[in-house]
Amino acid sequence: MKPARRQPYEALVRAIAHQQVHGRAAEAILGRFLGRCECAGFPSPEAVLALTPEAMRACGLSANKVLAIRDIAEKAAAGAVPTRTEARRLTDEELIERLVTLRGVGRWTVEMMLMFTLGRPDVLPVDDFGVREGYRVAAGLAEQPKPRALAEIGEAWAPYRTTASWYLWRAADLAKEGRFRQPKAI
Repeated sequence: MKPARRQPYEALVRAIAHQQVHGRAAEAILGRFLGRCECAGFPSPEAVLALTPEAMRACGLSANKVLAIRDIAEKAAAGAVPTRTEARRLTDEELIERLVTLRGVGRWTVEMMLMFTLGRPDVLPVDDFGVREGYRVAAGLAEQPKPRALAEIGEAWAPYRTTASWYLWRAADLAKEGRFRQPKAI
């Protein structure tokens, strides 16, 4: 999977808009939000901050999402959110540590950005339900492993844990569809 060519700032704003909302609804809200900014491409932090919180709420963003997006925009304008170029010089853990200080941004959100925006090859989001469910299905377990246990198991997959995550998500999806086939033992 080819990573999106977005800046980390944009990826984080989009992630906030998608939190706890169906994908289509989030895209509709984002469309209204982008329309309000009246700029070509994704709005700069300054363009976001020029909108009033009321204008952002009118797009369908919750009060908490408005606060989170404004915090991300403020921190991006101040240089706390790295550009893609700056992010390349930082390790995964450095980026996680730096970005989880933003309102509404947790470790999982940064891990998704690392995988899908920056194309980092060695990310295993052990708190992700789908990843843990995929492992449960693939390993034929009755229960999902705890995050710490999956992190230990995943050490063997380094430096390709992102690829392992994709396979685990796919196993979970196939199991939901009733199409997962347990691998044969060698």
